[in-house]
Amino acid sequence: IAPRPRLTRADFIAAPGNERALAFLESWPRWPASAAVLHGPAAAGKSHLVQIWAALSGASVVSAADLREAPEGPVAVEDVDAAPGPGHERALFALFERGTPLLLTGRTPPAAWAATGLPDLASRYGAALAFDLGAPDDALLARLAAKLFADRQLQVPEAVIRLMIERLDRSPEAIRDFVAAADARALSEKRPINQGLIREMLAAP
Repeated sequence: IAPRPRLTRADFIAAPGNERALAFLESWPRWPASAAVLHGPAAAGKSHLVQIWAALSGASVVSAADLREAPEGPVAVEDVDAAPGPGHERALFALFERGTPLLLTGRTPPAAWAATGLPDLASRYGAALAFDLGAPDDALLARLAAKLFADRQLQVPEAVIRLMIERLDRSPEAIRDFVAAADARALSEKRPINQGLIREMLAAP
């Protein structure tokens, strides 16, 4: 069973790349705009920020792929740019038209999001207040790795995390996937997660 990530405000890793987005969400309900977008790579903290805002606002949280009707009250719609087909678009346009407090997420900037047959929706995307979560620095990646291990009730030496940060791709997604793989291998081989195990994994083809 995959561990349940801790997505409270206290568990969020604040950093220069996300501080503007966090400050905006925590300014609720005194938003200067009714709709905002969080965009950035996988595992950059978009869903965590959504959960922080949902806890503050009582917002409904739905994947764009599952959105077919416009919910009442504040709404967060995740992975807008990954939704297959246009099935979500009319409901999303209705939310914009209603002026519903709205938080959207995606990997790419909203100006690049397509809207099949709904050019007015595409223009709403492009005009939305957008926050780029950007590329993390080494300090943030190290704190993320420590959190991901902690989510699995694991404490690992700092030297293990330094080795990971030095050798892995510099992305939250790479860190997330490697932590999961290290946990699985350590369990299957009944070994601790130490530098030896990490070096073996990094050397594997």
